[in-house]
Amino acid sequence: MSAPVTVSACPRSADEWQTTPPSPDTLAYSFTLPAGPASPRVARAAARVVLQIHGLAEMTDAVYVSLRYRDGGLRVNVYDGHARHDHPRLAAACDTRRRAALRVLGCVVRACQGEWGFGEAREPGGGMRMWAVVPWRGARGYVGVG
Repeated sequence: MSAPVTVSACPRSADEWQTTPPSPDTLAYSFTLPAGPASPRVARAAARVVLQIHGLAEMTDAVYVSLRYRDGGLRVNVYDGHARHDHPRLAAACDTRRRAALRVLGCVVRACQGEWGFGEAREPGGGMRMWAVVPWRGARGYVGVG
């Protein structure tokens, strides 16, 4: 009788067990999802796993992503649990920081003849909402198609 054979689809290196686990400082991921009804669920699941792996599990419910195609454009909504500040100067500083962080997005959306913005979320629980609408025709022109 022969000994059982162990098969592994992904052989592990000897160094794999000796590396340090990912930290928040090493968090940098990007991926593309198809336009489909399951994509928002996949985005949330991926974000949850990545945040947990990088030691940020307490933030797993802090972000919600919604992607929809309607009226000839892609609509993107991102919600986070960061409520608007009551103090006007803090609110203005936070808005300035958000605008700076979204500067590249704003440039691309405008180049595609779309629009974007952010403000308080209307959903229960509060927080903030960032949104963008990118017209299909504008996006095709932006990437040089059609």
